[in-house]
Amino acid sequence: MRLAHRVVIVVMGVSGAGKTTIGQRLAAALGARFVDADEFHPPANRAKMAAGTPLDDADRVPWLHILSAEIDGWLHHEGDVVLACSALRAVHRAMLRRDPAQVVFVYLQIDPEVARARLLARPHHFFKADLLDSQISALEPPDDALTVDAAQPVDAVVNDILARL
Repeated sequence: MRLAHRVVIVVMGVSGAGKTTIGQRLAAALGARFVDADEFHPPANRAKMAAGTPLDDADRVPWLHILSAEIDGWLHHEGDVVLACSALRAVHRAMLRRDPAQVVFVYLQIDPEVARARLLARPHHFFKADLLDSQISALEPPDDALTVDAAQPVDAVVNDILARL
């Protein structure tokens, strides 16, 4: 499936919602590039999370500035991109929404206990399950995103997104 114009699709939600898995499958279905925003965290952010300390906006804002610049580049010089990014707060999404016509948010809505179970099943990731509560507290569910039930099977979630894009 090809989209009508160049787009960055931001697959957002708390850790454990399935951003990477859904994002990779969605990118493959669209013939788009997949990018994980976690790759852009500076080492200090990764170390902080690995030590069990939640990030605050002082940690997130420089990371979001980097992502914003990347989005600008993708929109001007590349094809479609699917970006897995928490984008928890409205102000974070505003920073990333470089062009409302070309940046689309997909919110993976999930019950916290389902997300927690998924996090516990991936013990080698730098984001630990005990940090989930901080993300749930920071989350401002979007009212301007395509919202999907992330507890569904992966194929169902991806097909739902594709049908609604």
